[in-house]
Amino acid sequence: MTQPPPPIQPARARMPSAESWLEGVPTPAQRRLDRFAVAAFVVSLPGLAPIAAVLAVIGLRRIHLAASRGRALAYGALAISGLWVIAIAVAAALVLSGEKQAGIGRSVAIGQVAVQQCFDADLEAETMRVVRIADCAAEHSGEAYAKVKASLTGLSTEKKVAAATQECATAFQQFVGKRYEQSSLDMYYVVLEDRAVANGNVLCMLGQPGEKLTGSMRGSQR
Repeated sequence: MTQPPPPIQPARARMPSAESWLEGVPTPAQRRLDRFAVAAFVVSLPGLAPIAAVLAVIGLRRIHLAASRGRALAYGALAISGLWVIAIAVAAALVLSGEKQAGIGRSVAIGQVAVQQCFDADLEAETMRVVRIADCAAEHSGEAYAKVKASLTGLSTEKKVAAATQECATAFQQFVGKRYEQSSLDMYYVVLEDRAVANGNVLCMLGQPGEKLTGSMRGSQR
């Protein structure tokens, strides 16, 4: 008697499972994090924008070729670097704007120097008509520290000198924190007009001939 042929197994039953096809292929969680992307993100935080940008670009290329992780870190580093560049540009613009408003580097008549402005000039010159406005934080020759009120109308030259000197000396002690007679600094003044006006008619300045000052002398006790 003839035996019946064995049943034919469906082709689908002999095919490997979908899971077996993925053996040896790393899952997204198993892919290595690109070290260039990580480094780019780290150095972008303290503001090393140029280095961070270069590392981020290298990292993105490596991630594309090796299918590794870290794309978000690389793009984050580029974004942070861009923010740093914008912040530095804004800060520089503000500094330049502040210097322009303060007139730093501009030459003006001595009587046009404003209180709390510093200037460069030859303090040992017999006459000083023009000075150059300077940054008080940098080296400079002198500083205008007060504008005082003194009634000089009708006074002789000698009495004008005495009155202006007395008013500026009082303001000097209040500004520097030390009596003018005890200070190593010299005092200068410019009479803007003889009549006493509310906002002051004598401009008081200080300096130290032969030496440069750095920073304001307010409260310096010098």
